[in-house]
Amino acid sequence: MDLIRILIAIILPPLAVFTQVGFRKHFWINLLLTLLGWLPGVIHAVWVIGKY
Repeated sequence: MDLIRILIAIILPPLAVFTQVGFRKHFWINLLLTLLGWLPGVIHAVWVIGKY
């Protein structure tokens, strides 16, 4: 399941974070990072998936 989330994180990082933690602070942080640049959003999404 984590492999699928990591693949989703590469394509659409906020969706992957949402499936992992829901509408919590990490989702909003990831959404902001993704809007500022795609790569920071991907890095944060992979970190959240690995941590939780």
